[in-house]
Amino acid sequence: MTEAATGAPYDPHARVHLGVFYTGVGPQLVWNDPAAADHVAIETFVEVARLLERGLFDAFFLGEGLRVRENRGRVHDQDVAGRPDAITQLSALAAVTERIGLVATQNATYNFPADLARRLASLDLLSDGRAGWNIVTTDNAWTGANFRHGGWLEHERRYDRAGQFVDAVTALWNAWEPDAVAATGEVKSWARPGSIGEVARSTDLVDLRAVATVPASRQGRPVLFQAGDSDGGRELAASRADVVFSANTPYDKAVAYAADLRARLARYGRSADSLRILPGASVVLGDTPDEARERARRVREEQMSAPRAITFFEQYWGTDLSGYDPHGPLPDIDPVEGELDPSRGTIPIERRTGKLALIARWREQSEQRGLSMLELAREVAPGHPAFVGTPSQVADEWVRYVRTRAVDGFNITPYLIPSALEDIVDKLVPELQERGAYRTAYEGETLREHLDLPPLNP
Repeated sequence: MTEAATGAPYDPHARVHLGVFYTGVGPQLVWNDPAAADHVAIETFVEVARLLERGLFDAFFLGEGLRVRENRGRVHDQDVAGRPDAITQLSALAAVTERIGLVATQNATYNFPADLARRLASLDLLSDGRAGWNIVTTDNAWTGANFRHGGWLEHERRYDRAGQFVDAVTALWNAWEPDAVAATGEVKSWARPGSIGEVARSTDLVDLRAVATVPASRQGRPVLFQAGDSDGGRELAASRADVVFSANTPYDKAVAYAADLRARLARYGRSADSLRILPGASVVLGDTPDEARERARRVREEQMSAPRAITFFEQYWGTDLSGYDPHGPLPDIDPVEGELDPSRGTIPIERRTGKLALIARWREQSEQRGLSMLELAREVAPGHPAFVGTPSQVADEWVRYVRTRAVDGFNITPYLIPSALEDIVDKLVPELQERGAYRTAYEGETLREHLDLPPLNP
């Protein structure tokens, strides 16, 4: 596949943009390592945010959890359970940082546009133009039960709701004219009469009439991030987002994704440079290639422990497997019929309904290679490190990614807090800087400026 296949010309001066996705839950986090910091302590959030600012990162992301993850109706005790409200936590971090962007993951399915617009705009003002909104959706009744909605929205309509929701939110952010607030006390009104407009929306999925309560920050509005890889997710990104947080990290997949997304941008009259692509990535570094590979092997073993392997397969069998030996073969019983329990909120739709064929493939794979449940789980469960090598090796690979415009950078998912990030800041960032592929100082003050995004339309 040629460089031109990305839909953008080769750029010998392109630089890597970096964020960190502080998820709080999930198999990638080795929370029980003796070196792991307390993942829900405010001191850890502050330490990480300041570390990333020292490393000149564009943004610090917080994930969202509207409900504690479960497995067969019980709290999923292999995950870290606590995850603070992102906007609240990032507002606190705005006070102890100066430049790094602060991105809150917020759900467009179970929020209200006027309320969320106000809270995100408040974060943008408090941080002086460093806020972002990572737009996500959900379709499962398990999450909806917390809001007395249940599964009120069909899977195919998640992004219809999200598009209407984003349009309403951005209209509210644009409702204050740039010169609405008086520059001096010599005028009669603090806000010029007629400079703050009312926003009304009445669609099949969004209905509101509201007036925005706060003016714009210096960056105009929060930067819009979008996470999702379905056709609907790509359309939402191409039509409205400033940044895409994708799962297409392997190079060939990244190239194909970039080409597809840029073709969609063109259909909306947007330039290829109007959207940044930051796939999620985990990084394991070592002083030698062998050391990096051995560390990655140990990390994977810690990520997928024996208890977690049992829990992983219970989701697909739909029944209690605690009586089975994780070091033995796959269960000799048939899985429970029906759709997979989506109570953890992370099972892709195609896996929920296609589990019988999936389990059949796993049985064949396990039998042919003599893999135990634990060994198979370590191979088939998501979360494998994407980049493994010395800082020099990973830097060379990242330069290839960004200069062929397969991506614009990466959103790092750390496996260990804070040491995995310290390795990146202290070892990988200097290698990128030596190649002219990373900033040596912040050149702007807002998140939009960090990402080198074009100015907003007046």
